[in-house]
Amino acid sequence: MKTAIRLPRAVIHGKIALKTVIGLIITMIFGSAFRMLIQNSIPIVRDLKHDVEKQYGAKLTKLRAMGVSAMMHGYLPFDKNGNQLAEFRTWRNTTTAPAAQKLTALFDFNIPQRWSVAHLYQAVLNGEEHVADIDYLTTLAGYVHWKLSGIKAVGVGEASGMFPIDSQTNTYNAEMVKKFDSICEIKALPWNILDILPRVATAGDNCGYLTKEGAALLDVSGNLQSGVPMCPPEGDAGTGMAATNAVAPRTGNVSAGTSIFAMVVLEKPLSKVYQEIDMVTTPSGKPVAMVHCNNCTNDMNAWVSLLGETAKLFGAEVSTGELFTKLYQKSLEGDA
Repeated sequence: MKTAIRLPRAVIHGKIALKTVIGLIITMIFGSAFRMLIQNSIPIVRDLKHDVEKQYGAKLTKLRAMGVSAMMHGYLPFDKNGNQLAEFRTWRNTTTAPAAQKLTALFDFNIPQRWSVAHLYQAVLNGEEHVADIDYLTTLAGYVHWKLSGIKAVGVGEASGMFPIDSQTNTYNAEMVKKFDSICEIKALPWNILDILPRVATAGDNCGYLTKEGAALLDVSGNLQSGVPMCPPEGDAGTGMAATNAVAPRTGNVSAGTSIFAMVVLEKPLSKVYQEIDMVTTPSGKPVAMVHCNNCTNDMNAWVSLLGETAKLFGAEVSTGELFTKLYQKSLEGDA
């Protein structure tokens, strides 16, 4: 069942200005070319324009503000000319165990396999030729933000899934930066880690403006004006924390989708390393303990499909929706 989402009231003076912040959330599979990503986002903007014109009788030309959210972590390296140097390695590419283990021991801080720094160091350990040419390393949200605004920055929550964050300074942990740069294989490269990571911004910071080039990518009609203020790009975890108002210490939330994870906002950092717990931050930089599992709905879908096929063998016709509903309801009877 589809749920209709009402746009906020607007004030119309020939042009339209939305009274509340419009978050443009781009969560889709990333291709090797940015054009593929933008082509998939055009219908989002087109539908938004259509809804505004239908409800308010005005063309959408201006936005009060906008932001980008996408899946966290991963590896998107670029050279000084903006050329992508390697395929996009997502949070699901769990091929970085040697690097993650070495960095966890070096930092005395848990580094999961999906984090950007683990992907980077694994590429170094693998002897991949492109690492010497890296000028900028970012995430999916950071990349889209860069192309729309020209700014190489990410929100602090997104940054915490790239490299450990110091919640006192809301930037990359200086001690761990020194330790990483002191690794023999890293010292042999022409860059230091801070040279290639995005700038860190926090919730409420101005993180650039939509450029003419960015507006043209989103709206092929040319009606969307540039100059829209942009907030720091965040990952899906930060978006979920904000959406559920779980951003203050002693609050938490659970996110379930392709992966599943629980997040609890802490009053202070953990006293020691727990390899089952990943330390990230809220969009304002508060320390967050995350327990993350790579698989959730994919496994559930497979089991429900199997159960549905089994039921059909015995002559029962049960819809997928009914199967999910019954199984979810039954799960509530289990022990806590």
